[in-house]
Amino acid sequence: MKLRLIVLAMVVLLAYPVWLGYQVWSQSHRDENHTADAIVVLGAAQYDGDPSPIFEARLKQTVYLYDEGFSDSIIVTGGKQPGDRFTEAGTGEAYLVAQGVPADAITQEDNGRTTLQSLREVRRMADDLGLQSVLLVSDPMHSERLKRIAIDLGFEHAYTSPASYITLNRSRLTKAKELVREVMSIIYYELS
Repeated sequence: MKLRLIVLAMVVLLAYPVWLGYQVWSQSHRDENHTADAIVVLGAAQYDGDPSPIFEARLKQTVYLYDEGFSDSIIVTGGKQPGDRFTEAGTGEAYLVAQGVPADAITQEDNGRTTLQSLREVRRMADDLGLQSVLLVSDPMHSERLKRIAIDLGFEHAYTSPASYITLNRSRLTKAKELVREVMSIIYYELS
């Protein structure tokens, strides 16, 4: 009897991450282009005011969504690392304005240094901005975690529209590492 319980516990412990991996992979292949109160683009590395290739791919997706009329409001997120002169949010706004997005359509959340911190700050701003729905832009494998956090924070509707893997130019090995990292990040988030 004891052995059966141990085996059952091991099966459950192994099955949950596999199921979660499927959820992450499945969501990464969905582009839920949907109208929302705001497009929220998650920050990524910036190099002295220039977006990294990953951040630029997210920003290009944001410009597309804005130009297609999915929302007339954009929130760019991300603070800065020690020693940085620019925030990710500030770099994102400068890029978007250079692409023709009006500055008055953009709001910065420049305190968050993690996904959770940034989304908590966006949630804090939501009441003042009248936001009940968000269209989240990040990397494909990041989509499931973003959506879970946004819903947990109380957004009525959370949709994802990830940057394209073609634009991101990721190898299969990199995608596999991202999948494992996201599964572990969701488990950590759920246990916190």
